[in-house]
Amino acid sequence: MSRTTKKTATATVGGLPRVDLLPPEVRAERRSGVAVRRAWMGVVGAAAIVGIAVGGATLRSMEAQDELLGAQSDTAQLLLEQGKYTEVRDTKTEITLLSVAQAVAGSTEIAWPSYLAQIESTLPDGVVITSIMIDQATPVEDYAQSDTALQAARIGTVTFTAQSTSLPSVPDWLDGLTSLPGYTDATPGTVTLEDGVYETTVTMHMDQRAFSNRFALTEGE
Repeated sequence: MSRTTKKTATATVGGLPRVDLLPPEVRAERRSGVAVRRAWMGVVGAAAIVGIAVGGATLRSMEAQDELLGAQSDTAQLLLEQGKYTEVRDTKTEITLLSVAQAVAGSTEIAWPSYLAQIESTLPDGVVITSIMIDQATPVEDYAQSDTALQAARIGTVTFTAQSTSLPSVPDWLDGLTSLPGYTDATPGTVTLEDGVYETTVTMHMDQRAFSNRFALTEGE
């Protein structure tokens, strides 16, 4: 004997009915509203970011302005401090100008007292200088050069007349003159005799080595 198994279908009773009665236009409008709200949220977020950036830039600008004001204050203070030393700077400038002027004015100086003493030291025994004429360059005018070929450049001329009771040895005298600083050449004149006294004139030229350089500026002055 066989048994037949029956399956019984069970229905759910009491569930809530789910029926969407909204028109499609309403659902589309709702979706559009959600999109609009999201768009506005994006705009607000972007505005917030821009606001933060602008605030940061403004803050940095204020800091830069403060730094500028500080630098200007420091500069003003430095200028004020420098003003205290104006007289010192002016004095230093005047000293520098005077030194330069002195160097220019003294650039052609020859220490004549000592130079003439050296000339006298070259005289032969018994010879005495009776007159001296000096002609030399100046700071504003160069000395005229000789037209004679092969003569060295010169900055001055000394012409002196000497007398002695005996015939002077002019060659020996000329040899002695070569030891003078700046000596370039010397030319003797005619030896004359009058009343038992011999007289002769010598013309000597000098170059830049005769300058004393007493007022020359050193490097760094």
